[in-house]
Amino acid sequence: MTTGLREGCDTHVHVVGDPLRYPMSPQRHYTPGPASPHDLIAHLARVGLERAVLIQPSVYGFDNRCLFDALQELGGLARAVVVVDRDVSPASLERMECLGARGIRLNLESAGDRNLAKLQNELEFWAPRLADLGWHIQLYAPHELLAACADTLSALRVPCVLDHVAIWTDASLEAPSSQALLRALRSGNVYIKLSASYRVALAAPTLQSVVTQLLRTRSDRLLWASDWPHTSRSAEGPIESVSPYRAIASADLVAERERWLPDEQAMHQVCVANPARLYRF
Repeated sequence: MTTGLREGCDTHVHVVGDPLRYPMSPQRHYTPGPASPHDLIAHLARVGLERAVLIQPSVYGFDNRCLFDALQELGGLARAVVVVDRDVSPASLERMECLGARGIRLNLESAGDRNLAKLQNELEFWAPRLADLGWHIQLYAPHELLAACADTLSALRVPCVLDHVAIWTDASLEAPSSQALLRALRSGNVYIKLSASYRVALAAPTLQSVVTQLLRTRSDRLLWASDWPHTSRSAEGPIESVSPYRAIASADLVAERERWLPDEQAMHQVCVANPARLYRF
């Protein structure tokens, strides 16, 4: 295992509550089982970290109650990224800020959405609304779609965080999509999460070379995350059937993190300093 990282942060976790208290959206694509704040604290201990960023799971839609109740239970060790609709009021956003929210998530990947014009429109709509709060926009979208709007991401008034190694697809790092995202990372307005290698269609040695290049490009714009509790969709049964979580061992997560971040300086930068700055711990 690993020694604990003082003030180290897992920047991408989910909590899932009692479905009677926190009903899921009828439009969800799957049904996860419970993952409580208590379970999260145990997970953090296993991976040697002290802080977490709660990401609103797609199954709750715009209903962030479970997330905010978990934030209250976790106290100062957690922050959150929410999902909100366009009608949300400035006052509501300010209340969420006081509770620990630091950004919004736009999730196109889970719905299989490849609409570039829609993504550009969402970015242009939200950036000015979030700028005064000091929030960011977190994007879960296909690699090619992110690359196509890389110039927009670099120029927005708010930072952008790309989930799961930006779903990297290019083993050579020479494709136009890779070069566009490296330029966006270099701009300083884009962060990339080193997380969920099981969601990235690259073999481990190839993904390692991608991460190494990202570190060389802007180590101060990388974040580490476990993607706990490792949601997965079951292809069988009705949508109400609970899809089991992926069986990802904590020891494997730690070993991967240590391969990706091979020295103390990189580990502190990515796991402590960068999240402390972005999420304002």
